Amino acid sequence: MYRMRSLVAVTLLAVLAVPATAAAQVGKSVTIKSPNVATEAELSAVPGFTPALVKELMARRPFLRQADFDAFLSGSLGAEQRAAAYARVFVPIDLNDVTDAEIRMIPGVGNRMLHEFREYAPYRALAQFHREIDKYVDDAELARLEQYVYVRIDLNTASDADILSIPGMGNRMLHEFKEYRPYRAMAQFEREIGKYVDAKELSRLKRYVEVR
Repeated sequence: MYRMRSLVAVTLLAVLAVPATAAAQVGKSVTIKSPNVATEAELSAVPGFTPALVKELMARRPFLRQADFDAFLSGSLGAEQRAAAYARVFVPIDLNDVTDAEIRMIPGVGNRMLHEFREYAPYRALAQFHREIDKYVDDAELARLEQYVYVRIDLNTASDADILSIPGMGNRMLHEFKEYRPYRAMAQFEREIGKYVDAKELSRLKRYVEVR
């Protein structure tokens, strides 16, 4: 059932090297964009996304959870339209802080795969998700699923690749993340990174990190 061999899956396998995906803490985006960092052109290319909807979306973001994004879209798009859109745009879900409903929003995920997602929690790293879910799907489908998920990054031990896997992250912010190590608490992260980004962006970045 889960051995999907569609053209999209083949494309994912060709473009996305599996070892590189497993090494990062946020699944590598190939066909999926976070609505929080997607450009206006990328959002406008999503079926059902009218110019008015795109304009409102960009004004309202960031959406901190996929459930929030789904609630926003429900005012303009029906269930089938939203499901189709989630093959193009999706707010990455924290594998350790997610509802069953949010997992089911991932296209192609039903009750059986929901059970597998839940069975191996809590996740310490995305590599754990990669290893366990690989038991049930082929490499192309695993690469597709990993685009939708992440495990929070430890601010004190994360590699450059880990940090850069956060959607919208660039080299300048990578430098700021590392400059204030070691972090003693999330309050320190909020105080220091808050010097460089506004409150909305800080709230988005906080979803991807923790101090262990």
